[in-house]
Amino acid sequence: MAKRDQRPAAGAQALRALAHPTRWRLLDVLEAESSATATRCAQLIGESVASCAYHLGILGKYGYAEQVPPSPGRERPWRLVSYRQELRPQGLDVEGQLAAEAATEAFLDHEINRFKTRLREAETQPPQWRPWFQGRSVTLTEAEYARIKQRVEEVVEQELGQYSDRGTAVARPESSRLVRLFVAASARPHGAGGDGD
Repeated sequence: MAKRDQRPAAGAQALRALAHPTRWRLLDVLEAESSATATRCAQLIGESVASCAYHLGILGKYGYAEQVPPSPGRERPWRLVSYRQELRPQGLDVEGQLAAEAATEAFLDHEINRFKTRLREAETQPPQWRPWFQGRSVTLTEAEYARIKQRVEEVVEQELGQYSDRGTAVARPESSRLVRLFVAASARPHGAGGDGD
């Protein structure tokens, strides 16, 4: 199977398809399982098979997932088209920008909820596999902010890029686990105060 690293920027309707929490959970399943049927997805996320089939169909319609070529059995599994989704609204009209905002908010809610769940379950994991996080506030110029963003992106790409061919379960080492790295930074708007810095 071809390496699927980056999906092209989506239009407004395709971005709207990602403004639903169940679809982000299904994308997680397809990433972790390499491919999965609606029945398997239902088992893993606690939704009905009909609901999973519907949402997988929407993901398929807008190019985020695809059905695996025919295989034995009545139900065909789905797989990701790309392991990375482009949510930035560059070059989109107002409708597209609003769709990107809705998709991004759904993604961030999903990301934070996933991390909180893993924190609650941390004590059930060996110490070396427990989640970690850190935060720090510092005053930066525009150029310094841009340089740090670029350097972090380079380190993430350099360190994680070497493992990007492990998209299928067959390519994953036996002792490995799917690890989620999420990095974020934001600057306080001018005139804002008391936002936790």
